[in-house]
Amino acid sequence: MIQESAVVISIDHDIAHLEIIRNKPCGLCGQSRGCGISIWGRLFGHRPNIFKAQNTVNASVDQVVVVGIEEDALLWSSFAVYGIPLALLIVGAALGNSVFADDLHADRNTALGALLGLFVGYVWLKIHSQASTLNARYRPVILGLAEQSSIVNVQCKKR
Repeated sequence: MIQESAVVISIDHDIAHLEIIRNKPCGLCGQSRGCGISIWGRLFGHRPNIFKAQNTVNASVDQVVVVGIEEDALLWSSFAVYGIPLALLIVGAALGNSVFADDLHADRNTALGALLGLFVGYVWLKIHSQASTLNARYRPVILGLAEQSSIVNVQCKKR
């Protein structure tokens, strides 16, 4: 299980809204929460990555908890996000090149097939993403409250 420390931002009934705290600050901007790069900050805003987890340890707001997710779920998710669309892009390019075998427009057909394959991969990913939210295997789990030393480090980083 992959574990990381997170701060409880808010609680809604038995669901905790959490934000991951980086152990080391970002090498580019030096922040430990959110993105501080000026170009990215202007384009996307300094939005923190907040996610939800079942509050099984009765944590309160501003407490630091340890959050975990299964390795195989993370591995499959990264394969689904990167591997499937890439594979469908390559299959689409090969089909575009072979099915529409026109010597004059071979590059155009290959590019259109690749774009069609990438689009099919995107649609598959959206459907898979919505279906996997129901699967408990992909949900982060609060494993417990963090140690006292982690809480001191997080309070120093907030200031």
